[in-house]
Amino acid sequence: MAMLLRKVWGSVSTRSRLHLENSSTGFEESSLGDFDRIPVEILMQILQLAGPKTTAKMGMLCKSWRSLVSSDNTLWIFFLQNQLEPWDSVLFGETKLASGYPLETFSGQMMPLSFMKVYNKRAEVPGSVIIDGGSGYCKFGWSKYDGPSGRSATFLEFGNIESPMYSRLRHFFATIYSRMRVKTSFYPVVVSLPICHYDDTESAKASRQQLKEAIYSVLFDMNVPSVCAINQATLALYAARKTSGIVVNVGFQVTSIVPILHGKVMRKVGVEVVGLGALKLTGYLRELMQQNNIHFESMYTVRTLKENLCYVAEDYEAELTKDTQASYEAAGEGWFTLSKERFQTGEILFQPRMGGVRAMGLHEAVALCMDHCHAAELSYDDSWFKTVVLSGGSACLPGLAERLQKELYGLLPSPLSNGIRVIPPPYGTDTAWFGARLISNLSTFPNHWCITKKQFRQKSKLNLIW
Repeated sequence: MAMLLRKVWGSVSTRSRLHLENSSTGFEESSLGDFDRIPVEILMQILQLAGPKTTAKMGMLCKSWRSLVSSDNTLWIFFLQNQLEPWDSVLFGETKLASGYPLETFSGQMMPLSFMKVYNKRAEVPGSVIIDGGSGYCKFGWSKYDGPSGRSATFLEFGNIESPMYSRLRHFFATIYSRMRVKTSFYPVVVSLPICHYDDTESAKASRQQLKEAIYSVLFDMNVPSVCAINQATLALYAARKTSGIVVNVGFQVTSIVPILHGKVMRKVGVEVVGLGALKLTGYLRELMQQNNIHFESMYTVRTLKENLCYVAEDYEAELTKDTQASYEAAGEGWFTLSKERFQTGEILFQPRMGGVRAMGLHEAVALCMDHCHAAELSYDDSWFKTVVLSGGSACLPGLAERLQKELYGLLPSPLSNGIRVIPPPYGTDTAWFGARLISNLSTFPNHWCITKKQFRQKSKLNLIW
């Protein structure tokens, strides 16, 4: 095979030179001699081993090879499958998101993609800086990497628009760029933000607009070439390879239930908010540990135990009768053994009064959101809101997706509950970051997703992304 590849490469060099010499006369080679007798499946193996760059050059040899190289999608799918991003994410992105926002919603037959062109365009995409400004922790990194390169506590309340918003935003973004050690003028940036100002009222719209303009102003004043600002809920939905559904984001202080249709947050339907988040879950575990005389030094230890030992019971009453004891060694503090605390912590999402919170249970809030979506009749397909995607660190608790799905089936009437599917966070705590990464690596990025400083000044695309 190695000798065969050397012969092919020699032929590539010779034929490429002949092609250039004869292009002015219109003469073009149409045969490769002995290579023409090689079965197509063997030629495909040769091309796969040769790699995408050599394969593209081989397309210059003759008409038959050009046809094989450019028209066989399976060859370029093979090359795309060997990239960092999973193939199903690539396919979803290029078919559903490549046109940019607002997303195309037509139901007609789509034109077939040329994955050779897709591969080449994706190879030329400059990549971007991704800043996922979560409500608890900020994840940041480079879109060409396989995950965030750094994390830090989010010291900025994105929902607070009181002055001096500009200076606080500038300090926040400058800190991230300093930690990444990258110049702001080099690459586009994708900024992921928590859902805030939930209502569809005029005051909430004005608050969102003020926050949006502050973010763009700061980044363009820092000489960022182009900016894509998009909410975490939408990115989490994209990470699950969906454009419509309900995203349940268990944030730091609150849990938001966000209906999204074709990539747009349906605030007119209503974003439900439950006053329970990661902070309350951690605090409740601390209370349970104190009641059981389990001693600890810091809240960090409690949070570590929550992340490594806690889960959500499918049947709370049945779980109380089981032996659920388990131990974990926290760095610097030794071993901790928890029992019922393991599933009682997450239970307050469904029974908030256990934690002293007067609020709807998570399943009740999601069911209410679904009922509103159904009543609004926003789409001929009434199943768009039956996909529920979980996001946020505490949404990673084992068993949460299964419990929520079970509760929804028991709470809603059968016509509404049929087909409901609850999806755990596709990429764990980094789900929104990976949704941003999916956009950043599209063959059409940044043109169809970002706005430039000039467009911002003209306000030509400012209302599209949010």
